Amino acid sequence: MKVSIYSRNNSVKESSDDLSVLRKALELRGIEVVEQWTPEQSIDMMISVGGDGTLLSAVHHIGPCGIPVVGINFGHLGFLTTAGRDDIDSLADSLQNGRYTIEQRTMLEVQIDSQNTDKEILYALNEVYLHRVDSGSLLHTSVSVDGQKVATYAGDGLIVATPTGSTAYSLSCGGPILAPGCGAIVVTPIAAHTLTQRPLILSDGVRLRLRDQNSTVSYTVGVDSTVRSVVGDSVIQVRKADYSTSLVRIEKQDFFSAIRDKLMWGL
Repeated sequence: MKVSIYSRNNSVKESSDDLSVLRKALELRGIEVVEQWTPEQSIDMMISVGGDGTLLSAVHHIGPCGIPVVGINFGHLGFLTTAGRDDIDSLADSLQNGRYTIEQRTMLEVQIDSQNTDKEILYALNEVYLHRVDSGSLLHTSVSVDGQKVATYAGDGLIVATPTGSTAYSLSCGGPILAPGCGAIVVTPIAAHTLTQRPLILSDGVRLRLRDQNSTVSYTVGVDSTVRSVVGDSVIQVRKADYSTSLVRIEKQDFFSAIRDKLMWGL
C-alpha cells in the first residue's frame, strides 16, 4: 500500500513529532509514505492529520481523483476524522490488513453568477451557505427546485447541506441529521424571520437556484471553507457534483458511533 500524509500544521513541533510517529508506524508495516502528493503520483490513500477542517482541505486538494481519505485528529475527534492520537498503531494495522470500509460521500457543485465577480464553479463536501453582511437588513432568498419556486426565506441566510454537512453548520441552525448514504440534501434557514420556515429535505438529484430579491444587498457565499462576497442580483445554482468523495472508516468506527460520542446520545 502507498499513502500520503496531509497536514496543515507541519511547523508545530508537537504536530511534527506526531507525524513522525505516524510515519514510522506505517513504514514498520510495509506501507510506503509519499511526501507532498501531486495529481501525477499514484497512491492508494491519503491520511489527513488534523481536525475536520484539515480533512475538508485534503478533500479539496484531491478533487475528483477518487483517492480515499482517512482522518486522524490529534485533538478532539470530529464527525469526519476516524482516529485519534492513541489510535495510530490500530490505524496502521487496519490499513495493513484491509480492516476498513470506504464510504462514498456526496459532493455539491456550486455555480456563482455575479456582476462583481467572474462566473465561478466550486465544490462542497459539507455545504454552501448564504449569509448577510449588514446586520441591519435581512436576506430574502428566493429558492427554486428544478424550476419550481419553493419559497422566499427571510432571515440571516440559508444553508444547503449534504448528508456529510448535516452535522456541521446546518445542525447548529436546527437542521436534521442525515445518514451519509441517504441520497438527500437539506435546505436550512439561518435565523429565519418567520417561525414557519423550517428545514427542508430534498432528493440530491434536484437542481437548486438561489437568488436574493433585493438586487442591491451585499452578502457572502460560503462553499465549505471558500468565501465569496456577492451582491443581490447574483444567482447561486447548486446541484449534485459528477463525482463523490471517498472517506475511510477503520474498524469499530462508523457514523453512528461518531454521533453518539460527539452528541452524547444516551448519556
